[in-house]
Amino acid sequence: MSVGKSLIKMVGGALAAGTIAAVVLTPVAAISAVAIERTDETMQSNIDDLTFGATPGVSTILNANDEPMAWLYKQRRYSVPSEAIAEPMKAAIVSIEDRRFYEHNGVDLKGNLRAMATNLVAGGVEQGASTLDQQYVKNYLLLVASDNPDEQAAATETSIPRKLREMRMASSIDENLSKDEILTRYLNLVPFGNNAYGVEAAAQTYFAKPAAELTIPEAAMLAGIVQSSSYFNPYTNPEAVTDRRNEVLGAMAETGAITPEDAARYQSEPLGVQEQPGGLPNGCIAAGDAGFFCDYVLKYLGEKGLDLDTITSGSYTIRTTLNPEVQAAAHDAVTGQVPASTPGVANVMNVIEPGRDSRKILAMTSSRDYGLDLEAGQTVLPQTASLVGSGAGSVFKVFTAGAALEDGYGLDTMLDVPTRYEAKGLGEGGADNCPANTYCVENSGSYASRMSLQDALAYSPNTPFVKLISEVGVDKVVDLSVKLGLRSYEEAGTFDGESSIADYMKDHNLGSYTLGPTAINALEMSNVAASIASDGRWCEPNPIENVTDAEGNEVFLERPDCEDAMDADAANALGQALSKDTIKGTGADAAKAFNWSTPLAAKTGTTESHQSAAFMGFNSAYAAVTYIYNDGTSVAPLCTSPVQQCGAGSLYGGDEPARTWFSAANASNIAQQGDLAPIGDTYRRGRSATLGDQFIGRDVASAERELTKQGYKVVRQYVAGDGKPKDQVLRTSVPTPLRKGSTITLYISDGSPARRPAPQPVVPSIPPVPEIPSQDVDSITDSIRRLLGQ
Repeated sequence: MSVGKSLIKMVGGALAAGTIAAVVLTPVAAISAVAIERTDETMQSNIDDLTFGATPGVSTILNANDEPMAWLYKQRRYSVPSEAIAEPMKAAIVSIEDRRFYEHNGVDLKGNLRAMATNLVAGGVEQGASTLDQQYVKNYLLLVASDNPDEQAAATETSIPRKLREMRMASSIDENLSKDEILTRYLNLVPFGNNAYGVEAAAQTYFAKPAAELTIPEAAMLAGIVQSSSYFNPYTNPEAVTDRRNEVLGAMAETGAITPEDAARYQSEPLGVQEQPGGLPNGCIAAGDAGFFCDYVLKYLGEKGLDLDTITSGSYTIRTTLNPEVQAAAHDAVTGQVPASTPGVANVMNVIEPGRDSRKILAMTSSRDYGLDLEAGQTVLPQTASLVGSGAGSVFKVFTAGAALEDGYGLDTMLDVPTRYEAKGLGEGGADNCPANTYCVENSGSYASRMSLQDALAYSPNTPFVKLISEVGVDKVVDLSVKLGLRSYEEAGTFDGESSIADYMKDHNLGSYTLGPTAINALEMSNVAASIASDGRWCEPNPIENVTDAEGNEVFLERPDCEDAMDADAANALGQALSKDTIKGTGADAAKAFNWSTPLAAKTGTTESHQSAAFMGFNSAYAAVTYIYNDGTSVAPLCTSPVQQCGAGSLYGGDEPARTWFSAANASNIAQQGDLAPIGDTYRRGRSATLGDQFIGRDVASAERELTKQGYKVVRQYVAGDGKPKDQVLRTSVPTPLRKGSTITLYISDGSPARRPAPQPVVPSIPPVPEIPSQDVDSITDSIRRLLGQ
């Protein structure tokens, strides 16, 4: 073993034992054994990180086409392998910073001992003599290992104990890494000014080229900057940088890296930096109109355990589901109907791809520009994916209809449509002149006195749905809305700071829920549409295809399993129930204006006071909800053409919300590939209507046995058999809503003989009317005219 290496180990061992630090170099008289042990453990951990650890880099968020949309970082650094760094760069840094780099074992013992002796006499640090290994240690502890100002100060403190720790760690990494590995790690780590960390970022910043293409004078300039990256700034201090570059070129000539003649020639050249330092946007602001989606991506990953601090400290590649064509179409559509400058009003839209096992977010946008300039109408608030606005209005009738379909109603089930409906036990208030402890609702237009469920969804009167929610139950409707996608409605405090929206509605049995009076998360509402389009199956809205780390390894993200929110046949029936809205209902005008002909399930919605309006549309390929609401500091009714705050509202879901939807869908051409699932007679007529049919003509015992097995109660009622065998089921009575435990009445033959038909009354024959020839008719007509003087 060399004398130098022995001395280094001796110094390092003394430090580990605490003798030098305790007796010679610190004002503290003694160090506890525990403190020494902790210091040694920390140092060993740092050595491991220095040897094997990664440095902070740039994480990139990509859209579905693998195109960058945003970058996130604490230090703009791109770690590259040794072969991606030009050899002149390596020669330049060794020449100016550590000429004996390839000779020493991490510590230049002669220089360090000389410096330590000087420093001991001076009582502090007067000389440095740091090798590249030591500089690597110092910079790593400062830029990577330090989590707070105290640790940063400790990494750079002017003291001999720090110098000794630095020497020990430098010696250790020299034993574990090759010289080229150390040099590469060093060049990938150190700052080069103008927010460039590492040589690759520096080459891009100053010369707009990769580090592999650096020339000798360019490499010399970068090597010179390292000494003081803030002082040697070619944009603020070009003369000093030129002098420093020339000094490096001279050093390269002295070490034989270049000839003196080349050095002189390069020294006469200008710096050659680009006009402005190259940079990279940091954060979601770079994503433009996709900034809201970018923010949602970070929120989503944070909930999965990959928080922002980890992302900005790593070099992750985040591949998202955002389809740039669908995004552009959606953004053009929302701003086309509600310009970004509209005071106090926003138009948001999310597009989701239906699927039984996945739920990709294809687009997420707002009419507001994403940004921090409030005066220009910009915002970074999560408008697209948080509870905002006054509600989706009649879109919530979808949940009541869905619950009814599961409870035995059918698309053709006839509903009463009274002009006014007063309900006890469903809350109180509502329409004018409402009695105490009563909830009253009126229709806003004139409707037929009875409608099928499908027509009621298309024309959207209010009274039948309040009556319907009283029949199927508020709890069932609220629970279905949550299961289909309104998951935030179960979060505590969403209603009044204490109760969740779901609990409050159920605890108070509020029939107004069917009219959509509560704020919505527009992303969740779009996912409701996607769930119905996916056979009633809920999946988490997903913005991420995959995440890989700096080494290309995929990062595991724990995602919840998809869940069946409602019966698949009932969900498909609900889709068909909504298919008339754009043909003859409240969305028909907008559909016609955009020449829409593709099968589509749709529902418009407007809150009672016109403070917000929505449009839901979906098929098997495309699901989206548009939502226009008050997003400013004041809430007011909204008017249409153009959308604006006004005194008396006139905005409906079939206006700008529907136009936004069709505009976006037409431009992206994805919805046109979709369809609606067909349904059978069971949900057309309703299970209550069809269940009993299958038992007609059967023996009562077998019918009762099967119905009981299905969970129903059975009541027998004997009626005149009229010749049918005794105990044969003649007809049934099945209630709506139909649920487990419902009572079904079987009308059974008593075995009585067929009744004789009643005698038919004799109708006297009437003689035929004699036929009058046409010429006689004409003659009679002329005679009458003459008598009348005509």
